[in-house]
Amino acid sequence: MTFMPCRRLTWVGALALAFVFSLAPMDPAAAAKKALPSFFNSKEIRSENLKPFKKWNSALSRYSKQEAAKKEGPCGSKKFNKCHYAKWMQFLKSVQGKDQLSQIKAVNGLMNRAKYITDKANWGRKDYWSTPSEFMTRFGDCEDYAIIKFMSLKKLGFKSEQLRVVAVKDMNLKVGHAVLVVFIGGKSYLLDNQIKQVVETKTVRHYRPVFSISTTSWWRHRV
Repeated sequence: MTFMPCRRLTWVGALALAFVFSLAPMDPAAAAKKALPSFFNSKEIRSENLKPFKKWNSALSRYSKQEAAKKEGPCGSKKFNKCHYAKWMQFLKSVQGKDQLSQIKAVNGLMNRAKYITDKANWGRKDYWSTPSEFMTRFGDCEDYAIIKFMSLKKLGFKSEQLRVVAVKDMNLKVGHAVLVVFIGGKSYLLDNQIKQVVETKTVRHYRPVFSISTTSWWRHRV
């Protein structure tokens, strides 16, 4: 595997959000469930209570509004417009007829070419979850790569149950990180802005998952 340099915050700062979500309250029914085997050698418990995930919910809400409100404008604009959207759709159309494994490789490859920018430099905040519209005009950091990959695959016809944004601890680099995990044909694949290739999650040993989330549920992970 080929690694790109990781430029996240310190171990404590970068993981603050992940630790908060790892302690997010589960409804009694979910908490009583038996933990099931999951990716990255972890066990997971599922909950449908997404209320604690304010940044994720905000990104989903803004994404819908931004798509509906797009206007004409130059492709070089830092404000999302129809030109940015058309380029995105043109790319997705180019891979529409391919099998799902080829599609995730294409999406991962394109999005990983985008410039990495910290939330502090980009938004003046410690943590901000960008929409695809914002990422296409201002780029972003690790969770933003995961989000635009998530939404790109949704547009290609992937089901929400196949896609998860995952907050992990990188045990090698001692930093917090976020990636996308995709389920295809009984296997789980990692789409990571730090790894050029798409790989099966079972080949990755240095990530410890804290939580994962989709549009309908979230999962607490334990190793």
